[in-house]
Amino acid sequence: MADDMSLNPSRDDFAALLDESLGGRDFMEGQVVHGKVVAIEKDFAIVDVGLKTEGRVSLKEFSAPGEDKPPLKVGDTVEVFLERVENAMGEAVISREKARREEAWTRLEEVYAKNEPVMGVIVGRVKGGFTVDLGGASAFLPGSQVDIRPVRDVGPLMGREQPFAILKMDRPRGNIVVSRRAILEEARAEQRTELVSQLQEGEVREGVVKNITDYGAFVDLGGIDGLLHVTDMSWKRVNHPSQVLAVGDTVKVQIVKINPDTQRISLGMKQLQSDPWDGVEAKYPVGAKFTGRITNITDYGAFVELEAGVEGLVHVSEMSWTKKNVHPGKIVSTSQEVDVVVLDVDPSKRRVSLGLKQALANPWEAFVAAHPIGSVVDGEVKNATEFGLFIGLENDIDGMVHLSDLDWAVSGEEAIAKYQKGESVKARVLDVDVEKERISLGIKQLSGDPLQGDTFRKGQTVTTTVTEITSGGIEVKFGEDDAPMTAFIRKSDLSRDRADQRPERFAVGDRLDAQVTNVDKAARRVSLSVKALEMAEEKEAIEQFGSSDSGASLGDILGAALREKAQKE
Repeated sequence: MADDMSLNPSRDDFAALLDESLGGRDFMEGQVVHGKVVAIEKDFAIVDVGLKTEGRVSLKEFSAPGEDKPPLKVGDTVEVFLERVENAMGEAVISREKARREEAWTRLEEVYAKNEPVMGVIVGRVKGGFTVDLGGASAFLPGSQVDIRPVRDVGPLMGREQPFAILKMDRPRGNIVVSRRAILEEARAEQRTELVSQLQEGEVREGVVKNITDYGAFVDLGGIDGLLHVTDMSWKRVNHPSQVLAVGDTVKVQIVKINPDTQRISLGMKQLQSDPWDGVEAKYPVGAKFTGRITNITDYGAFVELEAGVEGLVHVSEMSWTKKNVHPGKIVSTSQEVDVVVLDVDPSKRRVSLGLKQALANPWEAFVAAHPIGSVVDGEVKNATEFGLFIGLENDIDGMVHLSDLDWAVSGEEAIAKYQKGESVKARVLDVDVEKERISLGIKQLSGDPLQGDTFRKGQTVTTTVTEITSGGIEVKFGEDDAPMTAFIRKSDLSRDRADQRPERFAVGDRLDAQVTNVDKAARRVSLSVKALEMAEEKEAIEQFGSSDSGASLGDILGAALREKAQKE
């Protein structure tokens, strides 16, 4: 039977013989197989993988990156990757590098699944990062994952075996991303946890200033950093940490607070000094006067340092007696020494309210002392408003003349039009309210009130001067020149004779006598009538020169009366 199979072998017989020749081994392309080095020719090793033909592998593939050629010799057993059983030249296509890569991927997948670090070597630089050899598999190390802080020179890290964390693996695409920073952060976190556990709040330690920012300084406490905030550096105001510290300084600090969740440590220097606010009420009693230095100016006031660590605020409303709605920077300047008065002290809120103007004489008190009510003052018209005139007085204070206090005779609106800004005027002091900082003045009070007392009485004859002529009558003025009164004589009151009741027969400036028919002091109005005066004179003449049964005519009586009047004049 065996002879028949050897003489006429079938396809199945040939397959059986091949199986027997290969020892029953199942060789498949795409697998890692064991081979034996049978020869070394120049730069290649001839490897027998148990097939009828050998494969050729470059000697470079047997050395790790950065190493020289390995001491490979005939007879050594090696693992290679079988790409194809036979190529066009009848040789097996094998690769040592791919075998190493397959081994590495299998190993790395196990490590990645366990979330364990892997050893690798940085072998080159590429765009955006570096290439890392993980024992046969190449990985990408992004530049941001090299270290915790940016690294300028990566030279010392290249070619040195060190641990990496695998961030991402994609075997079909042959993509691996690793991080050295994750390993360092984990190590630092462990170290930080251990160090934090050794610290206690309130403990005093020495540290070295590592970095300074606008809001504070980071102090190294021996492997762990704490933040020394600018407000905890000193009891006095510190505008910038560089005013107190410099990088490299050794400082003694107190651990103020430890956050176990974030492991953040807050430090303080001022806590090691006595608190200047202790007993501040006794040191700075309300109403006492002190000298301080302006340390800061804001829109709402200025801060004054009374002593190191104790500052008070002078609100803008307490800066000047006379300058209102002015920025504090136009009244005081930084570093200026000023006298202030303590207005209020609140130790719980660490606040002291100060007054700048209270350290100066109150100009309203000084004014009323120098110019009592009823006295006359000189001033300059500062402004005219709808309710009166503002008069500038001494010490930059103003007094106001209300519309009703401008003139006895004319309305306030008409009287205020007579005054111009910058004009010098005299006025009488009517009232001073020191608390409300108000001074009331009067201009019309410089002359007596023409209606005061019995200056004008009903039935009195007054001499007037025509100031205006209208169709309904005439406007006249009378009384004293410094305080004249005005009145309107209606057309019907111009004469007893209707033919003479014509306003046009008078001219501006004409003088004529009239009788006071009514005095209304509340309305400040005096009514006049020429007609009433003529009727009164007629009655008087009749009583003096004749009677109804004397036989004398009215013309005779009036003629005699007029002649007597003319003689008296």
